[in-house]
Amino acid sequence: MSSPLEDRCWAALAEIQDPEMPINLVDLGLIYAVRVDATRVTVDLTFTAMGCPAHDFILEDVRERLLKEPGIEEVEIEVVWDPPWSSRRLTQDGRDALEMWGLAV
Repeated sequence: MSSPLEDRCWAALAEIQDPEMPINLVDLGLIYAVRVDATRVTVDLTFTAMGCPAHDFILEDVRERLLKEPGIEEVEIEVVWDPPWSSRRLTQDGRDALEMWGLAV
């Protein structure tokens, strides 16, 4: 069971749009885990490709957005590659958003 702060973190991450696609990071399936320990949040995330040109933008957006949440004083981001990202990680909302933009999923 998640805590209210963890739930707020997930909601905050869902506000961050991927810079290259019309979809948020959660619906895109880039966020693998969120762990809250007192005032520190650790986020496990991945990218759709190892050479993602938006890598730095995404990391900074995640850090900045989570630090705006009351009770969060520190954000650690772990970039993970296992399991590798695939389109199976898209949520239904994510699939719908991409299809609305004419992208096949």
